[in-house]
This record gives sequence, C-alpha cells and structure tokens, in this order.
Amino acid sequence: MKSFVITAFKSVVLSLLFVATANAMSLRELRQLERTNAKQGDLYVQYYLIGVLEGIQEANTALTRSGGKPLFCQNDRRLDVTQAQTIFNTERKRNAELYEADMPVQLVMMNALASTYNCE
Repeated sequence: MKSFVITAFKSVVLSLLFVATANAMSLRELRQLERTNAKQGDLYVQYYLIGVLEGIQEANTALTRSGGKPLFCQNDRRLDVTQAQTIFNTERKRNAELYEADMPVQLVMMNALASTYNCE
C-alpha cells in the first residue's frame, strides 16, 4: 500500500510539474523575451529561470519527503543566479537535437538538473 501511495504521489507531482507547462513559457517565448527588451531581456530570462528552478527543486523535495526516489540529488549544494542560466544553456547546447522551440522551459531545466546533479 505504501509503495502505491508513493507511486501515486510521484505521478501527481510530475503531472503538476508538466501540466503547469500549459501556461508556462516555451523555449521560443523565452528567446523572444530576451530579444524584445535589449536592456533588461537577459535579466527577465534569469528571473524566469530562477523561478522554474525553484519550482522544480520544491517538487523534488516534496517527492523525497514522501519517500519517493529523487529526480536529482543536489546534496545541499546551492545554485546562484548565474548558475541557473548556465546549466540551462549547457543542457540546451549539449542536447540541442532533443529540444524543439515549442517545448517547455521546465523540461530543459529538469533535464539539466538531472544531468548536473545525478543521483548515482
């Protein structure tokens, strides 16, 4: 019964993470945000990526607190503002063939965290 509850909780957390992408920004929209405002576009992108990062971190924490397997293991390592954008951009470059313009920013950030802070 406990494993069923954990599995169900994982499904709910991941569903919420990716269902929320219906209103989330796509990679195309993120690039457009950066381009349309020459003075502050990069700052807007950084702020957005930090929000995405914090949301994914909270979902991962909730998952592990409920006894589930973590999606990534940061092990109390903190990320500063520039690191969020750096790991995001690195993931996009490393796996450029995987990501299309209409894919959600959250997907790229989740994959970036999983590859940067893998649990193995």
